[in-house]
Amino acid sequence: MNGAPSFGSFVADAAAAGALVVQPRMGFSDPARMRDGLERTKSAVATTVGTLTIDSYTRVGDQDAARAALAEGTPLNGYPIATHPAALTRSLLDGVLDPGFPVQVRHGSSRPESIIRALTAAGLDATEGGPVSYCLPYGRTPLAESVDNWARCCELLAALVPAPRVPHLESFGGCMLGQLCPPGLLVAISLLEGLFFTRHGLRSISLSYAQQTDPVQDAEAVRALRRLAGEFLPAGVDHHVVLYTYMGVFPGTEDGATRLLEASAQLAVRAGAHRLIVKTAAEAYRIPTVSENVRALETAAATAALAEGPAEPGDIDAAGDSEVYREALAFVEAVLELGDDLGRSLKLAFSRGLLDVPFCLHPDNAGRSRSVIDPGGRLRWSEVGAMPVRAYRPPSGATPMTADGLLAAVHDVARRFDAVPVPA
Repeated sequence: MNGAPSFGSFVADAAAAGALVVQPRMGFSDPARMRDGLERTKSAVATTVGTLTIDSYTRVGDQDAARAALAEGTPLNGYPIATHPAALTRSLLDGVLDPGFPVQVRHGSSRPESIIRALTAAGLDATEGGPVSYCLPYGRTPLAESVDNWARCCELLAALVPAPRVPHLESFGGCMLGQLCPPGLLVAISLLEGLFFTRHGLRSISLSYAQQTDPVQDAEAVRALRRLAGEFLPAGVDHHVVLYTYMGVFPGTEDGATRLLEASAQLAVRAGAHRLIVKTAAEAYRIPTVSENVRALETAAATAALAEGPAEPGDIDAAGDSEVYREALAFVEAVLELGDDLGRSLKLAFSRGLLDVPFCLHPDNAGRSRSVIDPGGRLRWSEVGAMPVRAYRPPSGATPMTADGLLAAVHDVARRFDAVPVPA
């Protein structure tokens, strides 16, 4: 493998071999079912990594409720890693986790210390989240508290993973609210969280971006994220970009859902993402089964294998200053100008409205920004508040955003992919 064994080096080796790493978002409270999910992910016809997605009780630190549910035999919506004994989790992973099949813990917590301690005790070293991205969309934890929690937990993750293993942390910043957030802000938050991780001791990270409404704009965003990582991350930090298949309202038909998944795999290859978090044809209705997850993994891998990448690898990062790059750079520079303490700067940026997530109701979000899908399908700012970017001016006579218009925009991608095949 490339360098010390780690989640990051596995992805780097796959990329060097021309393979897109594909990953499910899978979590079950029953250890036997969780192991079956990991085994079948590992044996899929694809280059895969495994996932332990954590349940909602553990996410908010309510281990008493998780223990009570397990005692009653009530299924949870994920794996309660901080409640199951570490020995049980190690047994679940025995013979599955190895250098050719890393496993990442995914959770959604703004208070992740118990999760970090549990995953490292079980022999794992990769997880995800962030001080902003696991605070604003998920609850009402004060941003200042989340920043402090994540600073401590980055340092804890770095300290608890023994050499030669290398701990890995993925920013969820490219997925704020899943949809209708213009890409410049998603790219900036992901990059800023990645910088935050490195300043608190981590040397292997990934930066995320969620597929949005327009494939050309999405490609600009992934390339902008790659370019900014090269410009701002410290030398020697292992990093890659992970793309999420669309996180908003999913197509209701199997054909539409499959087309959207295939489009995300093509986007990943075309724009230079090295890992893809997939969604399944069942997403519009329920939690997918293991078989549905495996089918999605194999569909994405087969699509990626046939997709055309850039003519030359350097072409990915050689693109000019796209609109997304310019917006993301403006956000990043505005935050970094607030001081050397990045945690403090993130808090100041939100308190002053320099960063402002549209349609986010968290008390620490200014709530003055709004977005709109323009006639060409691109996401743009309709209102910017105090942010360091310009608002889009719609064509003369365009209808102002209403509640009905917002609802239509939320369903736009699902409607288009359900209606007719959408070219990549």
